Amino acid sequence: MAHPSPTRYSGLSIAMHWLMALLLVAVYACIELKGNFPKGSEPRELLKHWHFMLGLGVFALVWLRLLVRLLHKTPAISPAPPAWQTGVAHLMHLALYVLMIGMPLLGWLLLNAEGKPAPFFGLELPLLVDKDSVLAERLEELHEFGAVAGYWLIGLHAAAGLFHHYFSRDNTLTRMLPGR
Repeated sequence: MAHPSPTRYSGLSIAMHWLMALLLVAVYACIELKGNFPKGSEPRELLKHWHFMLGLGVFALVWLRLLVRLLHKTPAISPAPPAWQTGVAHLMHLALYVLMIGMPLLGWLLLNAEGKPAPFFGLELPLLVDKDSVLAERLEELHEFGAVAGYWLIGLHAAAGLFHHYFSRDNTLTRMLPGR
């Protein structure tokens, strides 16, 4: 007897999705709030430190998230959206995964190129590159560009979920909401 297709993501997938969302909010909040404090001040340095650690936490958890995604079946959208929307959704998810892998990696490389170790909850991660001010400048530009792109990607992802819920009236959003 065949098992019926799931109508919602697995509890683990839902938990990973919302944990990653909270982590991304925290990463962005730390870096945005640091500007409210003078350079060299303790609160500013603490926010930068948490930005680094939480960003690397995203990098660590995204691999677990990908594994969970591979192991658990994706529930169908009902009613099914047009093929072009499915294609755009796949590209959006790919872009979000590139963001969650690429941005922390760029941050780690940037710290190293500035001659600093990458802190991760009491550990210092290995150096990936030697100190190089020209490379650091380029990596910082890429990291800042990626941060702006991240705002757009995350915002569009959230807007698409709301669009599907309120206008398309399908189950796109409810498949990923916690609870029943």
